Amino acid sequence: MEEAAFFCINLNILDEQNVWNRLEALYRDMPGWQGFRRGCPFWQLEDGAIQGSAEPGGLQLSGRLPETVWTEWLERFRREASTLLGYAVGEPEEGFTFPKSVDW
Repeated sequence: MEEAAFFCINLNILDEQNVWNRLEALYRDMPGWQGFRRGCPFWQLEDGAIQGSAEPGGLQLSGRLPETVWTEWLERFRREASTLLGYAVGEPEEGFTFPKSVDW
């Protein structure tokens, strides 16, 4: 069964080109990468698709996938983004906060 899912990640991306550059490398490493569609990252998986967009609250990922596929993909993305960016990446509504700055 497909499920519509949305997830917003606490990325201070509005003024950090380095964040965008690092994320683009991660996008390419994630399963199902198809490139950018209308300027937004897009992944096509066997059971559905995921699209990202930059929003004032951070990077929003949305998709229609079976819950287990969505959860597995999203957990990998969060884990790898956290390692890549050097801070815990997650949903602001779950208590994850924006970093004041990123040291690179």
